[in-house]
Amino acid sequence: MKITVFGATGGVGGHVVRQALAAGHQVTAVVRDAARLDLDHPSPAVLAVSDLAALTALDPCDAVLSGIGPRGRKDGPVASTATREILRAMEPAGVRRIVVVSAAPVGPVPADETFLNRRVLMPFIGAVLREVYADLTAMEEELRSSGVEWTAVRPPKLTDKPVTGKYRRVIGGSPRGGYSISRADTAHAVLAALDDPATIRQPIGVAY
Repeated sequence: MKITVFGATGGVGGHVVRQALAAGHQVTAVVRDAARLDLDHPSPAVLAVSDLAALTALDPCDAVLSGIGPRGRKDGPVASTATREILRAMEPAGVRRIVVVSAAPVGPVPADETFLNRRVLMPFIGAVLREVYADLTAMEEELRSSGVEWTAVRPPKLTDKPVTGKYRRVIGGSPRGGYSISRADTAHAVLAALDDPATIRQPIGVAY
């Protein structure tokens, strides 16, 4: 499959690129600084774009994957702005499929979640990182209002543990008691969603 990866030097995006290459996909990595793309693999095609607003079109590909997102409260609307520009570029290229990384707090709390999580921990996290989740919520709204075949992968706390391929996945919701998942397994979930028709126009909660 020919895929284009945005945020290819980020924590999840870097794993997406490496895992996609290992699986035999043809990868174009869209980055701000090509020097930051450090891979122990024959390099993918690299498109250095300093401003996504200048990206008016994509080379034809089968799908777009995006790990772009805010790293903190002061980053501003990074995810929603980038996704808007990516969607704008997808249209003239005829690209229909996109999978993005969002976050678990964007979705509703599972109905069977524990009282502590439902009433204390999740509201606290949501309040502390309110700006981050507002940006990701706006990103998902951009996807819903578009005509593309989108999927939003929603992990909880991200860790740096290695890929296992063993995690829980809930289409349209979040795993109960899902506290964490590695960046590597989040990337695994992003790639797994690519050719899964059940994930089209759906958020997917992932967690251990």
